[in-house]
Amino acid sequence: MQIIAPRDLSMLLARCHAIAGTTIGQLAWQTGVEMPVDLSRHKGWFGMLLERALGATAGNRQAPDFEALGIEMKTLPLNHLGQPKESTYVCTVALQEKGSMTWQQSWVKRKLSKVLWVPVEADNQIALADRYIGQAFLWQPTMKQEQQLQHDWEVLMDKVVLGELASISAKEGDYLQIRPKAAHSRILAVGSAKDGSVARTNPKGFYLRSRFTKQLLNG
Repeated sequence: MQIIAPRDLSMLLARCHAIAGTTIGQLAWQTGVEMPVDLSRHKGWFGMLLERALGATAGNRQAPDFEALGIEMKTLPLNHLGQPKESTYVCTVALQEKGSMTWQQSWVKRKLSKVLWVPVEADNQIALADRYIGQAFLWQPTMKQEQQLQHDWEVLMDKVVLGELASISAKEGDYLQIRPKAAHSRILAVGSAKDGSVARTNPKGFYLRSRFTKQLLNG
């Protein structure tokens, strides 16, 4: 079932309203998408389902999910208490960045400039097909939020540029953190060592902390 891209924000939000309160199984049936038993080996499956159901157009390209609207979509898995279950992946870290990029040019800023958040049940005690989809909401960072995101990004990218990848801890950054982004530790990417030489390291990604997305969820 092919869904055309929403022509405006009102159409996109109307589609979000229409799927709120349905289960993942119901949405998969409505869109003709085959369901996996669980998400352990299909981590991007639910995002793909939403992209099809809502008419996202970017696919794997470096562009907002809803290109014409400049809106990125992020799922927000919730635990049994209705709170974010985990940190949220934003984008990969440019491990060979030499320091010329600014926050304004960064892919992190572009990814987070306008986000459609889609809450969904993620309690492991509930079968995947029976998990409910919540009411999506549109978010743009306030000036204070963006200032902190920029600060976190600059501190973390300074370490990347200086070849201090090994010393970066997931504990760094108030809103934004860097964590490994790979299926297992044997996957390596090219980065820079302190002396400027080439170094092999695990791919890294920028993630939003769950305490930050909890703020967004609670308004």
